[in-house]
Amino acid sequence: MNTSPRDRFRYFLKDTVRQTIDFSSTDQSSGIEPPPVEKPAPPEAKRIELIPAGELRDISAENVFDAISRRRSRRSFTSVSLTLRELSFLLWATQGIRKFAGPGTAFRTVPSAGCRHALETYLCVLNVEGLEEGIYRYLPVEHQLLPVSQPGKLSFRVAAAALGQDFAGKAAVTFIWTAIPYRMEWRYDLAAHKVIALDAGHVCQNLYIACEAIQAGTCAIAAYDQQLMDSLLGVDGDEEFTIYLAPVGKVRGGGQ
Repeated sequence: MNTSPRDRFRYFLKDTVRQTIDFSSTDQSSGIEPPPVEKPAPPEAKRIELIPAGELRDISAENVFDAISRRRSRRSFTSVSLTLRELSFLLWATQGIRKFAGPGTAFRTVPSAGCRHALETYLCVLNVEGLEEGIYRYLPVEHQLLPVSQPGKLSFRVAAAALGQDFAGKAAVTFIWTAIPYRMEWRYDLAAHKVIALDAGHVCQNLYIACEAIQAGTCAIAAYDQQLMDSLLGVDGDEEFTIYLAPVGKVRGGGQ
């Protein structure tokens, strides 16, 4: 029987693929060391210290019920800057490490299949107190920011890479998540890719709730120009590539 393109893509959503995998021959089962918890950074690179998680407990007086009940996609932002403390909170809420559990394994503030956490967090910073405009990468192990680049016309470029969704260039900061598939493939082989997509959803939902807690808002974006976005971040588009993004800013109006 012929299989339509729609059927083939639906197959991605099913867990049937596990029945085709010999898990005794994965890289994990073969004794290969796990990939690192975070993408390595040059030791001599400049780092920016973030506010430690232990100092963020009182950042919001909101209760969880109210934050969840107000959650919505918000595409209109004020010109008010985010503070470094607020950005530190959002980064911790989405990828913060709670504890380490051996080589290549860390428990974070979000769930991940097999605790593999195949995502990296990049930031397109446009209006954050104390930070220059530019592209940064979050280092969850150290809870630091790594400056990556300072492209010209950054607001225009990120909006263009988001297929003209201009609120991506009007936010205080746009979170851009990349996937490093091998972190998940090391354990799950061909079953890795569905759960990487699920993990991205976990991360972005935490961002939505954390934004509501600090009177900010966000709107997830899954439609973007792959080549332009990967080029903006400086990733190779193969071993690491953009998978999801979400502009964040202080809220002027409601969402939908």
